[in-house]
Amino acid sequence: MRSIDELSYNVIGCAMEVHKKLGPGLLESVYEQALVHELNLRGISVRSQVDIDVNYKGLVIPNGFRLDLIVDDELIVELKSVEDIRPLYHKQLLTYLRIMDKRIGLLINFNTTNLRDGIKRIVNKY
Repeated sequence: MRSIDELSYNVIGCAMEVHKKLGPGLLESVYEQALVHELNLRGISVRSQVDIDVNYKGLVIPNGFRLDLIVDDELIVELKSVEDIRPLYHKQLLTYLRIMDKRIGLLINFNTTNLRDGIKRIVNKY
């Protein structure tokens, strides 16, 4: 079992490999498929486009949102291919972490010259 820090490190490494090979400017769906493939090549469990139910005061709302990726059922990854990362994207990922009761998420924007500038680690402090 990998620690969440090791898992984050591995996902970031895979994202950097994808970005190195493909570069910026493609659709988010292209990066998603490539990242899933890269993670699978490295033996890392990942699910993509996962529909999640939302529980509101006992009311279950089916398919309340959809995760881009969940890695090892622990790390939520939200992918973007946009010009600027807006504060709303951070809040969105934090909401996903809270609803899923997960601690760490990665927001990765592939539409950057240097991918390091497009990676944000979000922590759910519960």
